[in-house]
Amino acid sequence: MADRRPAGPPGVVLAVDVGTVRIGVAASDPHRILASPVETVPAPGHSRVAELVAERTAVLVVVGLPVSLSGEAASASAVMARDWASLLTPLVAPVEVRLVDERLTTVSATAALRASGRTVRGSRRVVDQAAAVALLQGVLDQR
Repeated sequence: MADRRPAGPPGVVLAVDVGTVRIGVAASDPHRILASPVETVPAPGHSRVAELVAERTAVLVVVGLPVSLSGEAASASAVMARDWASLLTPLVAPVEVRLVDERLTTVSATAALRASGRTVRGSRRVVDQAAAVALLQGVLDQR
């Protein structure tokens, strides 16, 4: 199973929610307390995410790994996330790229948007960022 703890040097952590159409990006503050949305990048988005890593001087990138409720990460989406992360790794080296369990982050992001009165259809671009925020906040809260 993927590690969720943001161990490593202090500094900004970037989170990426990989999709086939859009990539949601979130970032932590340098103290790793709060996750905030950054932007939604058109897929595949490797070069833009690498730019964001440099712009924010990130020390770690976490990429959401779709894990089933049974704990398996063998779906086509999981393969896509692994492949995406492996293509990002040389672009941001020596910054570590780590896969983390993203179980239910899109579901919780969608529910939060609905609770705030936004429609899912009108919020598709924001859902990706919200999923990245949920992923990253979960990682930060594991400390």
